[in-house]
Amino acid sequence: MPWLPRTGLWRHNDFLRLWAGETASIFGSFVGRTALVLTAILVLDASPLVFGLLSAADIIPGLVFGLITGVWVDRLPRRPIMIVADIGRAALLVTIPLAYAFDVLTIAQLFVVAIGTGTLSIFFDVAYLSYLPAVVERDHILEGNSKMAASTSVAEIGGFSLAGVLVQALTAPVAILLDAVSFVVSALFIGAIRKPETHVVENSKREGMWTEIREGGRALLGDPILRTLAGATMIMDFSIRAIGAVYLIYVTRELGFEPGVLGFIFAVGGVTSLFGALFAARAARQFGVGPSLVVCLAVLTGAWLLTPAAYDTSLISLGLLVGHQLGDAFWTAYDVNAITLRQSVTPDQVMGRVNAGMRFSGQAAMLGGALAGGVMGEVIGIRETLFICTGGLVIAAGWLASSPVWGAKHIPIVETTGAESAA
Repeated sequence: MPWLPRTGLWRHNDFLRLWAGETASIFGSFVGRTALVLTAILVLDASPLVFGLLSAADIIPGLVFGLITGVWVDRLPRRPIMIVADIGRAALLVTIPLAYAFDVLTIAQLFVVAIGTGTLSIFFDVAYLSYLPAVVERDHILEGNSKMAASTSVAEIGGFSLAGVLVQALTAPVAILLDAVSFVVSALFIGAIRKPETHVVENSKREGMWTEIREGGRALLGDPILRTLAGATMIMDFSIRAIGAVYLIYVTRELGFEPGVLGFIFAVGGVTSLFGALFAARAARQFGVGPSLVVCLAVLTGAWLLTPAAYDTSLISLGLLVGHQLGDAFWTAYDVNAITLRQSVTPDQVMGRVNAGMRFSGQAAMLGGALAGGVMGEVIGIRETLFICTGGLVIAAGWLASSPVWGAKHIPIVETTGAESAA
């Protein structure tokens, strides 16, 4: 790609292929997830209960298959897992417009597709997080994660808007085709990566499934940095999902904002997330990795407290909601640096199980947060719920500040085996 600046990872062709594949997958997923939900609402007239269950379908596979996924990602080559997951998701999604065309589409099929694609997405995501450190040198992981986060932010800005246009122009089931195509494109780019993997575990050296799961648990809980990051992630995921359970009700019913205004507000979050991805590495260099995580959470707490401070549809309240979205820059910077720190201190031979364990614990916390947010909203009020749950970020920041993570001024690099040692 001669037109790209040939510095850093811009000179790394395998990373560029991985980045292109992940970007295509993320962009299509934003469109497909929105179109799937709109299919249930506009085509099948789903009830609020069915809609809620369908929206939660992405959590179920993570709880059922999350830990098992990590074992297989550590046993097998990770690139083929990602390719198979891409092709599988495309095949499942194509069934929706086909069923719609023959007038046989049902809610049951949407649930099957949602759970099936969610399961394959777990395999893809855990494999990707474990594969990146094998594709690039460990001192370039932060740059790689920053570029990936930038892609996610751009997809957030354009994905929802494009989904609305496609649904209106083509109907929701047909719009899902774009998501299917994006997964095929992702598979093609990832399939073009040339760097070999050498971490594969021979059959004779494999232990039982639960033995290997326990080994991954010991790696996650036995390392003080990984253990702290896991705890902070659970606290944050619980708080964020609890807030998400009542946020839309608050801004639409209690404040009275129209959906079009909300679209503008969410787009601001996408733009600020892009800036967060771009300055994540600078924040780590400026403050140190550990302190930058705490600083990001402290600023994010202040930004999120602006939402319950809003009281009507005035310009002041609109400004407060926009201010909340400005905090997304610090959320993205936190996420990039936390993932990089995790990947850097985890040995390659347990990378999949550590990433899967983090995902499993986070999704369990999300499920608890969603239930708690709904109950708290009913019992103590929505504004009060927003204030209290934002306090979870304060607890997470304090957890990090009082742990060995605070002392991680630079990204540490562990001695590892497999692909990395052979690179």
